[in-house]
Amino acid sequence: MRLTVIGAGPGGYETAVAAAKKGMDVTIVSMGPLGGTCLNEGCIPTKCLCRSAEVVSTLREAEAFGATDVSFGFDLTAAMARKDEVVGNLRSGVEFLLKNPHITLLYGKASIAGPNAVRVELAEGGETVVESDYIIIATGSESAFLPIPGADKCITSREMLSLTSIPSSLAIIGGGVIGLEFASIFAAFGTTVTVVEYCKNILPRFDEDLSKRLKQSLSKKGISIITSAEVTAVSDDGRKVSFLQKGKPSEVEADMVLMAVGRRPRLETLNLEEAGIAFTRRGVTVNGYMQTSVPSIYAIGDVTGGMMLAHAATFQGLRALNHILAGQPAEGPVDGIRLDVVPAAVFTSPEAAMVGLTEAECEAKGIAVKCLKSFFRANGKALSLGEPDGFCKLIVAEEDEKILGCHLFGAHAADIVQEATVLIHRGATLPEFREVIHAHPTLGEVLQEAARS
Repeated sequence: MRLTVIGAGPGGYETAVAAAKKGMDVTIVSMGPLGGTCLNEGCIPTKCLCRSAEVVSTLREAEAFGATDVSFGFDLTAAMARKDEVVGNLRSGVEFLLKNPHITLLYGKASIAGPNAVRVELAEGGETVVESDYIIIATGSESAFLPIPGADKCITSREMLSLTSIPSSLAIIGGGVIGLEFASIFAAFGTTVTVVEYCKNILPRFDEDLSKRLKQSLSKKGISIITSAEVTAVSDDGRKVSFLQKGKPSEVEADMVLMAVGRRPRLETLNLEEAGIAFTRRGVTVNGYMQTSVPSIYAIGDVTGGMMLAHAATFQGLRALNHILAGQPAEGPVDGIRLDVVPAAVFTSPEAAMVGLTEAECEAKGIAVKCLKSFFRANGKALSLGEPDGFCKLIVAEEDEKILGCHLFGAHAADIVQEATVLIHRGATLPEFREVIHAHPTLGEVLQEAARS
């Protein structure tokens, strides 16, 4: 059986490797460096800078932990070099994974040439057509821009990751994951940061309680956050953001402006309409098996316009592969993957994370719930770390006491949420979770304290 994968991000390359292990002959087409956005200009490089910011913040607060006469400088160039080294090492790892006799790697721009054919304009010149039994589209996404005057004067996350000097001030359009992570990073580096968000809360897709509390926490760290603000223009010199708040015009000036209003799927070069593949401006249309309107063609990850997360793309790829291996048309479950239970994390300072349903989503679905909360300031490990800021909120169904959602911010929230993910995936109830013994003192106890509240 032959498979062609378009895109070599986490969803694409991990699916290719998994298919090769199953004995399939795989061709994978990469339009850029292996690893896609996540590895090269997203998840990994930003986490490297998050770590640099964390070290700087720790040194700044060292006296509180008994360290005296601590002085230090910060070299952004060195931090960027470390980031590049980490990215390079991981990219080499992907290259090694793809050195499989069942995998052929091509570099170039791919488009659908038929239900079983992909045309590739090779980066080295020339063109080839790859024939296969199945095709998986995993072309990812790119930075989105507001349709406003001066939008082209803004920088994106890509340029932020290659800065050679620290701006004295930074205006960020968008209070989502990307905007807030860069806000935390550069605030720690000493930049005066202002975030301008259209919605009434930052992180609009997160639980409202979490968003409000995180805003307070970030504000205490010196980040100015303006919500319910409609950005109308960016000045020609890219140093001024104009916006309306409650109908009143206002503006923010900064050394540079970051456009961080989300990402849009890469669709333009795929030849979708001519190939008969259904799509909207939000992404390729797929069913529960990640199958498009053309049965032999699947789409996974950001290009589908759903949860734009690397780990979601990986498991969507496994779902598509499992459906292919099950034989078409498969009916019913082909695996135990729950694509409705996908954790998400924001690497601000402190971190935020969520999994499952929010309180508002439960209300919209007519699900009666109770909300249980606990606070990091009552957690021994958090206090010993000097990280008392944070809270945990569990969403539990009234009817059967199943745990439906978990929302938290605080130290290592991105790690803590994994336990809640397992609980929700397995359909655990509140009484069952209360009986699970947790090590003391650990940050994970905030989950159990919420369950007992």
